[in-house]
Amino acid sequence: MAYRVVYEGGEGEIVEKKSRFIATVRPVESEEEAVAFINEMKKKYWDARHNCSAFVIGEHQELTRCSDDGEPAQTAGRPMLDVLLKEGVTNVAVVVTRYFGGVLLGTGGLVRAYQKAVQEGLSASNIIEKRNGFLLYIDTDYNGIGKLQYLFGQKEIAIMESEYGAAVRMTVLVPLERKEEIEKAVIEQTNGTAGLEWGDETIYAVIEKQVKIF
Repeated sequence: MAYRVVYEGGEGEIVEKKSRFIATVRPVESEEEAVAFINEMKKKYWDARHNCSAFVIGEHQELTRCSDDGEPAQTAGRPMLDVLLKEGVTNVAVVVTRYFGGVLLGTGGLVRAYQKAVQEGLSASNIIEKRNGFLLYIDTDYNGIGKLQYLFGQKEIAIMESEYGAAVRMTVLVPLERKEEIEKAVIEQTNGTAGLEWGDETIYAVIEKQVKIF
């Protein structure tokens, strides 16, 4: 199971017919966090005409909410939410702040402006893909270490740690769906001499080419 989340939020801005649309994106873990963030933005931009919002929470995007905050119905919150759902992002909240420029945009113009603002906000954010996997602990002798390093390099399996003592203990991160494949490959590569121990299931992501466990 892989799902996309905002690792670091960002801010994007567009101008449409003199109206400023400022999109602020933030990662959230609960409805309470999302509501607190929305209220925070309303206080920050207290002098704006509208602070429209949308958020999505849950691995399967189970919880969704949106608000037009005084804009005509279905012209702000729902279009903003549609962008988040289409992008497949979860555990995220976005507030689009509008400073009215004196020119009416019409319903179609509003929808496009709010959606474009959210896209700008997401573009300015760091979005990562979280996946499920297992840590695998391997005990081997010094003859086996080179073979295993080559194996994991070929199969793009991250080596998290190597401890060198009388023998070598390697810790690698194996994607959930490749558990059987990698176990079989390690056994074959070491002719069954390596000791294998599986750790608990974990959640991880690759961030700037580095594996991070959550």
